[in-house]
Amino acid sequence: MAKLQLVQDPAADALLESNPFALLVGMTLDQQYPMEHAFAGPKKIADRMGGFDVREIAECDPDEFAALCSKTPAIHRFPGSMAKKIQAIAQLIVDQYDGQTAGLWTAGDPDGAEVLRRIKALPGFGEQKAKIFLALLGKQYGVTPTGWRKAAGDYGKAGSFLSVADVVDPGSLEKVRNYKKQAKAAAKAAKA
Repeated sequence: MAKLQLVQDPAADALLESNPFALLVGMTLDQQYPMEHAFAGPKKIADRMGGFDVREIAECDPDEFAALCSKTPAIHRFPGSMAKKIQAIAQLIVDQYDGQTAGLWTAGDPDGAEVLRRIKALPGFGEQKAKIFLALLGKQYGVTPTGWRKAAGDYGKAGSFLSVADVVDPGSLEKVRNYKKQAKAAAKAAKA
């Protein structure tokens, strides 16, 4: 597995690489917010909490956690609602996977379709976000259950530059940004 370069900051990327819950939280924050800032969010939380532990986050007082997430620089442009979502996901990981985030993709040796189903069951993960996260797991995290590319749809295709799953360096980040701009422009034109 190559080193993750989603944030383009070695310390933030190292946390994402070493902590599956941090990667999941980064994906959670990747919504209405620049991708590299979203994936930097877990490092901000870790710096403020003195670590990044799924159980500690699940058990944190909701008001305290929201305040921690809102502190400047905030983890997201909507830090309060994201804090609630992060804690809900943390609680689900604690309750259903005994605090082991990797259980999402390892418990019971699931195939790609089952991993996708489990990701879609997370708060805030719709079809598209779940497919992107599955593609990220497969392309950059070494998680390749049978049928993962098919389950991830277009995001799972090799050689594409459609999402964070394809960001491996500054050049690929720029290609993904350009794709997103074109897709937004096309969607806007279709509405007009």
